[in-house]
Amino acid sequence: MQKKILEFTNILRKSGIRVSTAESIDAFKALEVLSFDDREVFKDALRTTMVKRGEEVETYDQLFDLFWSGFYDNLRESFGEAANGLPPGMDLERLLQQITEALKNLKGDFGDLSELARALLTADLSMIEQLIRAAAEQAGTGRIENFLQVGFFSRRTLDQMDLDGAGGELRDLASRLEEAGLSAEEIQALRKLIEGLMEAARKSVRAYTERELQKQNHDYMEKFRRETLLEKSFYHLTEEEIRKMREVVERLAQKIKNIMSIRRRRLRKGKLDLRQTLRRNMPHGGVPFDLIFKHRKKDRPKLVILCDVSSSVANVSRFMLQFVYSLQEAFTKIRAFVFVAELGEVTRIFQEKDINEAIEEALEGGDVINVYTRSNFGYAFHYFWQNYLSAIDKRTTVLILGDARNNYNDPRAWCLRDIHNKAKNVVWLNPESPSAWGFGDSVMNKYVPYTDVADECRNLRQLTAVIDRLLL
Repeated sequence: MQKKILEFTNILRKSGIRVSTAESIDAFKALEVLSFDDREVFKDALRTTMVKRGEEVETYDQLFDLFWSGFYDNLRESFGEAANGLPPGMDLERLLQQITEALKNLKGDFGDLSELARALLTADLSMIEQLIRAAAEQAGTGRIENFLQVGFFSRRTLDQMDLDGAGGELRDLASRLEEAGLSAEEIQALRKLIEGLMEAARKSVRAYTERELQKQNHDYMEKFRRETLLEKSFYHLTEEEIRKMREVVERLAQKIKNIMSIRRRRLRKGKLDLRQTLRRNMPHGGVPFDLIFKHRKKDRPKLVILCDVSSSVANVSRFMLQFVYSLQEAFTKIRAFVFVAELGEVTRIFQEKDINEAIEEALEGGDVINVYTRSNFGYAFHYFWQNYLSAIDKRTTVLILGDARNNYNDPRAWCLRDIHNKAKNVVWLNPESPSAWGFGDSVMNKYVPYTDVADECRNLRQLTAVIDRLLL
């Protein structure tokens, strides 16, 4: 059991769940006082000791089910189908009884058969499972890397088990029993059962190999799913994908934090000042005993967010707000505003509430604006210009998110011009393609001259690239 738990721990680590040595020891200690018989208790004990983050629970549950359960159920289903193929009025137990009686007349028993042949004939699923696992280990199935190798490793496992040899034994047994006087009906049923058992064994080995592929490559498949989410348009996300996207954003934000931390350490250390070092060490003949470093302080920017929360861009706003507030230590100050036509500040919500709760409230207008109205960027910018222009100085980056669909209202681009003149820079993220800017009721072409960066942002990869440029 200890070996299996260590193997399970390695699979968790490979799939991105960080399990320390101390946590593995805690798992062993927990299992010393808990019963292995209760599957749910066993599962909860391992999860409690090994999983630290809420977003890792789903991955843990999937891997637990792959590793600790399911295969026996697969065996029961496959071998159950073989037994159900017997003629009406004849069941496996009765057939085995007839075979046992006939073997006594032949002065033999099931002990004359190999372990695999005996397990197949008696449908000893526990023994069959053990034999498949042992053969798969000898076949090196744990090294499987892709679906194209499933057939190869399945055949190697079947060869290690010597399934063909066991099938030959069972067919010979049927011939001997026929000579011993078993009825034609029973012999026919036995031969049909043998072929069914052989097929069930092949299917079970293939199913086991596929499960091994899932276990070994769970991290690859999760990465593939995350990569797919990175490219998927915010417009077409399902509720489940929105939930998964939150986890991906959190991972990306953590990655950026780590990079920023490394850069801060480098800045603290400073860059070698060669000229000052040589000058300081002139008394030593130019040998650099005393190194001089340049220390350049990098000021953290202030950030003002103007976020369109109309239904057409709600998902883009959701993930931008999550991204920014996950990285809030990178800024000296963040002020967040939401608008559709009216504009209101929601900074307080993010200070007082959990980030996901705050985001959902902000998308509903945060009790400061009416979201059930038609977009009017000009009105929103004018309101900001009248009431909040003092929030901007030369250290402030203004980050605007919206599609600039203005419903043919006055764009009041001069308001954005004045904002741009006061700010360090203005960055506009638009979920629409640049080819659509300025067409129909889009006034993006009116606003672009007063931005430093205006980018398409319709998926998470594009959003990440913009955040990278802002911070790194």
